[in-house]
Amino acid sequence: MGIQSINNNSSDSDRLKFINHLLDDVQALEFMIENEMFEKGIERIGAEQEFCIVNRDMTPSDKALELLDALDDEYFTTELAKYNLELNLPPLELKNDCFSRMEKFLWKKMEKTIKKANEFNSDIVFTGILPTISYEEISKKYMTPFDRYNLLGEIIKKARGEDFELHLQGVDELNMKHDCIMLEACNTSFQVHLQIEPHEFVDKYNWAQAISGPVLSAVTNSPLLLGNELWRETRIALFQQSIDLRATTRMPRKRQPRVNFGNGWIKKSVAEIYKDDISRFTLLISSDIEESSLELLKEGKIPELDALRLHNGTVYKWNRPCYGVGNGKPHLRIDNRYIPSGPTVKDEIANTAFWIGLMKAMPDKYKNIWKVMDFKQAKGNFLKAAKFGLETEFEIFDKILPARDLILENLLPMAEEGLRKVNVSQRDIDTYLGVIEKRIILNQTGSQWTIRNYRNARKHIDKDSTLKLLTLNMLKNGYKNNPIYNWKEIIIEDKKHIQNKFEKVRQVMTSDLFVVRETDIVKLVLKIMEWRNIHRMPIEGPKGELLGLLTLSHMRRLIKGDKTVSDKLVKDVMIKDVKIADPDEGLSEAIDKMKKFKVGCLPVVRRNILIGIITETDIIKIMMENEDWNEGGD
Repeated sequence: MGIQSINNNSSDSDRLKFINHLLDDVQALEFMIENEMFEKGIERIGAEQEFCIVNRDMTPSDKALELLDALDDEYFTTELAKYNLELNLPPLELKNDCFSRMEKFLWKKMEKTIKKANEFNSDIVFTGILPTISYEEISKKYMTPFDRYNLLGEIIKKARGEDFELHLQGVDELNMKHDCIMLEACNTSFQVHLQIEPHEFVDKYNWAQAISGPVLSAVTNSPLLLGNELWRETRIALFQQSIDLRATTRMPRKRQPRVNFGNGWIKKSVAEIYKDDISRFTLLISSDIEESSLELLKEGKIPELDALRLHNGTVYKWNRPCYGVGNGKPHLRIDNRYIPSGPTVKDEIANTAFWIGLMKAMPDKYKNIWKVMDFKQAKGNFLKAAKFGLETEFEIFDKILPARDLILENLLPMAEEGLRKVNVSQRDIDTYLGVIEKRIILNQTGSQWTIRNYRNARKHIDKDSTLKLLTLNMLKNGYKNNPIYNWKEIIIEDKKHIQNKFEKVRQVMTSDLFVVRETDIVKLVLKIMEWRNIHRMPIEGPKGELLGLLTLSHMRRLIKGDKTVSDKLVKDVMIKDVKIADPDEGLSEAIDKMKKFKVGCLPVVRRNILIGIITETDIIKIMMENEDWNEGGD
């Protein structure tokens, strides 16, 4: 999303011009590879830190642009949402104390950011998905108001041709449609860059794919989305589906999503990946490019390959190949995009050292990897790790190994060997690989800590308070730079430190509904009400629309006058004039509506689709648990 100047291919001539530049860039890249024009003999690492900005009540803040102006720092830039920013770390040579230097630089910048954020009554949280993001914060209202984001969103929505769909299943299940690309803004990562020698790129890229699953299992930090417990690293599924341009068809057809793991091993050069992406994925955006990369090469200049880089920026691989130019010299690198933000800066640097150590320790056996490992094995390992984290069993090294055994017995020693090869200091090795080792031994990744504490807290307090309390503890531990393996259980009493205001219907409504159809018999409805001890039953149509309502008091009145009512169909006796609420409606407004119309509940509806219900019981419960809710409101 860091694109600065784009257009939407509005004319055939613009599109044709850009495609010609794109094809020239591929040819220029191959020429540079064949003629060994890339920088050699030096390896650099870098990273991008994405982070969340929250209000003092732990909900997403909209102060990103104000904070960015106050920071006045070239290393920071915007993200898609008003509650996210990105810090770009300068590249460092891979040697000596590079990892501790990276941590020192990053922490110094984040300390500055925290102080500035406090001036806006905001704070900073390091997490893969902010627990307190709600439906409100994935609306266009929270999109950073820059033309490039709006344009990109319009282009992607037009290319899809319909609303985006989420179908995520973990312990909970989330099925929903959304009308813009803001779901992508829920993802927050710590992207790691590793420069690769050109002659090693094929083998190293394939190796990066092979180890992705095991590395991911050790770093998961994103188990919750919109209050649902999903994958250990929910970002993997969320990112793919949030900008998926593929429409559902009646007949099965294999089509790659733009967010993908890849299609197979590469065998010749990095150009294979770019050619495959150009072949598979339509051109979404373009930019005005004046000079041909081939002409620049003829003049003895190094081209930026702007067209190729722009198209590559709209295909989101978890291990992304990248071309860059620094100090007039071209280089190739792999960007690791699956590592989540957080839980702390020290954890992030430990994850970085772990991955880079493994990259540098690639066994000779895994050169020409297609001879010893099936690509689907690597892809399957990655998806399993995203779902199950440290509970994964991997098919790797000709064995089936549990994640913990694989990491402790194989991968950590391998990573240490790799870091020693490039002369990383033993102190850095011990420090950062030690963080990974303790995390695995103590069985506490960010996801595991979050899920365990989420479940425990929900036994005592409501979901909204739980999510805020989790976020508060993430913030506190993050500010201490206290690695995740040291994090303690949250204290429920700490909820008093959260300014918990119940202002919206969606914060109080029940979304786990029991519903019936209009063609069901009344006797069934009465039995369900009896079994579940509920007094109100929404009537739902085949597309999820609200058709009516049955209440226990209404049914008792009908039965008193006609004993045969229980054998009738629901459509014959249901209340059709139903008072409803919108999820973003003010809670006080909903209460006034219930009083005015003398009803004990309001079905919650958005775009005619039933999504919840709010009852007088829900409101009384909130009032009892929160004496000063809504600043003393009724």
